[in-house]
Amino acid sequence: MSLPPRVKLVDVGPRDGLQNEKAPVPAQAKIDLVHRLQDAGLREIEVTSFVSPKWVPQMADAAEVMAGLQRRPGVRYAVLTPNLKGFEAALPCRPDEIVVFGAASEAFSQKNINCSIAESIERFAPVVQAARAHGIKVRGAISTTVGCPYEGEIAPARVELVARLMKEIGVQHVGVADTIGVGTPRKVQAAMEAALRHYPLDEVSGHFHDTYGQALANTYACLEMGVWQFDTSVAGLGGCPYAKGATGNVATEDVVYLLHGLGIETGIDLDALVDAGAAISGVLGRKPNSRVATAILNKRAG
Repeated sequence: MSLPPRVKLVDVGPRDGLQNEKAPVPAQAKIDLVHRLQDAGLREIEVTSFVSPKWVPQMADAAEVMAGLQRRPGVRYAVLTPNLKGFEAALPCRPDEIVVFGAASEAFSQKNINCSIAESIERFAPVVQAARAHGIKVRGAISTTVGCPYEGEIAPARVELVARLMKEIGVQHVGVADTIGVGTPRKVQAAMEAALRHYPLDEVSGHFHDTYGQALANTYACLEMGVWQFDTSVAGLGGCPYAKGATGNVATEDVVYLLHGLGIETGIDLDALVDAGAAISGVLGRKPNSRVATAILNKRAG
């Protein structure tokens, strides 16, 4: 068994992490977070979401945040655009990548984006077409790939279906997400295998939540399969507003510590990353939701 020698982490903290915060987070704090992440060595950052402010008020400043970035060569800035209107709003901001998301659960799709899985794919098709016509890469996220708060366990066949549909409309990369954090290694591997029937190993990634404390085990299980790209969130920011009790994304700090301990290269400076997480947590008025960050900050204080 050989693990990948290098792993790419996509930090989704600025977008997925902050979108559910109840109190408005100032645009400058979001911009500062992106700058701190790139200073720490992150090479792909999910910055914001071009969605209706009525649905996600926290992302109403998307254009302002994108405009305020000091872009760095070699860093890719991704944005979420769930429909054509969102894509058209994002285009002047020159994103390097756009993200569309579909669920492997029919009930979750209805509750989350008010349409069926088939309808969601139809909605994404013109977005994908427009992005690719502009030379912008399209990443697709498949949510609830192992479990759903409404339907319970999700069969790998459902993941395969959504992966196939995304491939058919031209989505270039697909992320397998355990949105409510109920997955365990074998289940996550089965979901990943389903996606791999339609996408090559270089175009799949894992996105794990730590609700039941399984995110690092699930990450390792995917590393064993050769998967080398993962979404993580600095300070463990974020959750899922449609999944009761679902805690945040796996903390970038925790995954980096694991990877470095395995001798896997990330290009990330863990201390600078801890500083980034501590800074945004300070803005939010709480401590980072990362065990590694907590340990390092306690050690520094001691």
